[in-house]
Amino acid sequence: MKDFGNTFRDALRAGQTRIGLWVGLADANSAELLATCGFDWLLFDGEHAPNDVRTVLEQLRAVAPYPVHPVVRPVNGETSLIKQYLDVGAQTLLVPMVDTAEQAEQIVRAMRYAPEGIRGMGAALARASRWNQIEDYVNRANDEMCLLVQAETTLAIRNLRTIVEVDGVDGVFFGPADLSASMGLRGQPNHPDVQQTILDGINTVRAAGKAAGVLMANQQVAEMYLDAGAQFVAVGVDTTLLVQAASSLSQRFKQKNIQTSDRGTSSAGVY
Repeated sequence: MKDFGNTFRDALRAGQTRIGLWVGLADANSAELLATCGFDWLLFDGEHAPNDVRTVLEQLRAVAPYPVHPVVRPVNGETSLIKQYLDVGAQTLLVPMVDTAEQAEQIVRAMRYAPEGIRGMGAALARASRWNQIEDYVNRANDEMCLLVQAETTLAIRNLRTIVEVDGVDGVFFGPADLSASMGLRGQPNHPDVQQTILDGINTVRAAGKAAGVLMANQQVAEMYLDAGAQFVAVGVDTTLLVQAASSLSQRFKQKNIQTSDRGTSSAGVY
């Protein structure tokens, strides 16, 4: 593990922009490869990718030597699951489907030791504390946690102002795909109404002094959200990048082979 402090959270508080990549391959080799590519943060997805605590642990170890910050998305905001991810070394969590301030408050408490929270005391077993080798870890840990909550339903948008005002919520992340579905525009994450809802949401979050984020692989739209004030933006997904690059490569050579074959057949006919 690198320094104990949370440089990602500190950068957001300083108003800096951080560009990230979604990681869904659930593989330590892939994670380490991507850690060398210059992104500020990588999102290890435990909601839709086949990750669990142990596979996330492997990826945290793989990227630890590199200047990139790991963000972990659990499948939900359950207190017991949050405890496990924090103990294996995650400092920044992106929790999906947070619709109310009450949900956000519970997650904040789950990420903090008592009396401020309800995180279980188990530092001697935890990679996070380097197995009790970080001096005074249990008294310092609360101050180094970063909580990002996802607003991806119309209910969350209605409650956005109260969610973002929760002490301990460092940022709000907008999920265009789920939000579009919740708005009755399933499969249209770039519909003008969805984009405007996200732009309005970014303004609300920034006005509260918190960081706003979004996942957007469309470069033009991603730039629009960055210009609007989004600070942590994931600009691609590893699985999509791999499929697109591999498909493009195969199609290029298969098409070339077809054209060559056609020319050969025509020549044979002439002769």
